[in-house]
Amino acid sequence: MRRTALAALCLTAVAATGLTGCFPGQDKAEDKPTNSSQSGKSGQSGRTSAAGKSKEPFAGLSAEEIAERAMDATTGASSLRFKGDVPDDETKGTIQIDLALNKKGECAGTMSMNGQGTADLVKSGDILYMKYDEAFLRAQSDGESKSDTDAVVAMLAGKWTKMSATGQDAKDIAGFCDLDSVLEGPVGVDSDASHDSGADATVSRGRTTTLDGTPALVLNAVDGKDRYTLYVASEGKPYLLRMDSTSADDPGTITFSEFDQPVSAQKPTGEIVDLDALSG
Repeated sequence: MRRTALAALCLTAVAATGLTGCFPGQDKAEDKPTNSSQSGKSGQSGRTSAAGKSKEPFAGLSAEEIAERAMDATTGASSLRFKGDVPDDETKGTIQIDLALNKKGECAGTMSMNGQGTADLVKSGDILYMKYDEAFLRAQSDGESKSDTDAVVAMLAGKWTKMSATGQDAKDIAGFCDLDSVLEGPVGVDSDASHDSGADATVSRGRTTTLDGTPALVLNAVDGKDRYTLYVASEGKPYLLRMDSTSADDPGTITFSEFDQPVSAQKPTGEIVDLDALSG
């Protein structure tokens, strides 16, 4: 994963406030509108002012201070749902991901490569479970013979499989279930590398709006040639709800939701194909 919203927020905060880093080992998150139960209950509302009476969201706070609060709240979540498009450096394609994950390393959701088919995945303990549809298997068998592809489809399509999450074939996918990694900047924002483009980074307050019924404040972030529109919850904890990016490297939209909600990552029932045993 390249830079995402919290990394962009961190860079802009570093540039504007002279900080030497942000939250060590934690720096990333993105969009999906939370519902009111996710962002409107616990935590400080962020509606403060010097007099303590203003109803304006984030009254008295600069854009950089709001960005810092958004980083703090989002990286502090014990779980969340992450949905969006992630560039795949190896294939130069795009992985579409919709995952609920927590800091225990559990996750459950779906993924697709370039919109070609769908794979369900669950990580529970040290085991990664995946179920592929036929379109996904055929797309990933590009270059293989028709007979080999047909055999793989017949054996695996629509069936749950399992493999060790620490194995060579699984570790890249299992990495998406590591919440700290998902929330981490591309090079670690607490390192000097985070300042590569920080000199050009700025963030400014934008309009107020609502996302799926949740009040939000828009922050407009600029980092060199990259432009980000960030949506921060203005009620409850100031979670980062969404990022729209026009970055040349990471265009598109990413959402975060379901903060601190339980993640249903139970072992699938029924027959499960053991891929480690087959490959071994």
